[in-house]
Amino acid sequence: MKSAYDILKERGFVEQVTEEALIDELFGAGPVTCYIGFDPTATSLHIGSLVPIMALAHMQQNGNKPIALVGGGTGLIGDPSGKTEMRQVLTREQIDYNAQCLGKQLSQYLDFSDSKALLLNNADWLTAINYIEFLRDIGRHFSVNRMLSAESYKIRLEKGLNFIEFNYMLLQAYDFLYLFQNQGCSLQMGGNDQWGNMLAGTELIRKVTGKDSHAVTFPLITTSLGQKMGKTEKGTIWLDAALTTPYEYYQYWINTADADLERFLKLFTFLPLDEIHAVQKLADAQLNMAKAVLAFEATKVTHGRDSAEGAWRASMEAFHSRPVDAGIFPASSIPRTAPATDTSAIQRYAISRKDLEAGISIMATCAKSGLTKSSSEARRLIEQGGIYINERQVKSIDEKIKATDFTEGNELRVRKGKKKYLIVEMVN
Repeated sequence: MKSAYDILKERGFVEQVTEEALIDELFGAGPVTCYIGFDPTATSLHIGSLVPIMALAHMQQNGNKPIALVGGGTGLIGDPSGKTEMRQVLTREQIDYNAQCLGKQLSQYLDFSDSKALLLNNADWLTAINYIEFLRDIGRHFSVNRMLSAESYKIRLEKGLNFIEFNYMLLQAYDFLYLFQNQGCSLQMGGNDQWGNMLAGTELIRKVTGKDSHAVTFPLITTSLGQKMGKTEKGTIWLDAALTTPYEYYQYWINTADADLERFLKLFTFLPLDEIHAVQKLADAQLNMAKAVLAFEATKVTHGRDSAEGAWRASMEAFHSRPVDAGIFPASSIPRTAPATDTSAIQRYAISRKDLEAGISIMATCAKSGLTKSSSEARRLIEQGGIYINERQVKSIDEKIKATDFTEGNELRVRKGKKKYLIVEMVN
């Protein structure tokens, strides 16, 4: 029987490990308690956090005990890893509020009932530390020369690493020791940029307790074009529906490049690998269906089935997509039949019937509705042939929307480029 670690390797989660033979032995001995830290610098996590979240979910689904550790204590300092400048220092109140928000968000992915998983905040122990005792009991185990050789510190040394940030490695290592001693946690997982901090934790545990602990890192995910995950022209793709709607979230995934499809299905859905491998044989319309499956399954994981179905229906209607063939990804719960018309997730903009009698500038409508960022962007797109009314290309920047354009009831559709839609409503 495959272990959770085997599954993580097969699905592309594993980048570096402390010693694979010992980790295999660890998983072979019974349920494993593991932890991953989450930085409470905002009220929501974003797509970049999905790899660690999904890893914890796989761990739980395969009989292990995950700990999601919100860094309410370390967040008061800020992790220098991967940063060329010091992070903005947040107040304790801001961090506490963010930590509460992240806890609610993580419960969408993990079952915290009956201690099946634990949601902890390192502020509970780090803020109670006596500094002199910490230096004597913990600090003495760290070599400054070795710390400075860590990649996370080397990058910052060029612009200046302050003493607060220098302490971050000690605090993260202490977190691992604390969880090892108090929760039986013997495995830390995290992004590859955390490798130095994670090794510091395993070494601290060995020096203090004389026992082994383990670390696994995940690859830092970029698209096939080398772009950072979750970045679009509109900004960050958040996991909070109030910041990124389920429809926008769905659209992000359905626009996945062909070269990324199989990898993203492995990482961001729970579909079986034998079905995912079949993507290699798909082309054209079937490949687009596979992207719809990715979008639906990823949206379901983050926002629930109802929201995923709503986004799927709206996308099918907006882009006149074909339903997914029953033979493609049979394990997926995506609906297999064309939906009834549902445009509830598409952006809407109301214009009064009286104003439409004289006509409303299409350029102004695009800008005021938010379909474009400004009138100048709307002008440029119209001049380039990138704005459409009911699939009719707008030819002039002076063109106006009139009541006669509303051929189907009280709504018409404005399209920006190939993917972005706006429904204009005529109201009394």
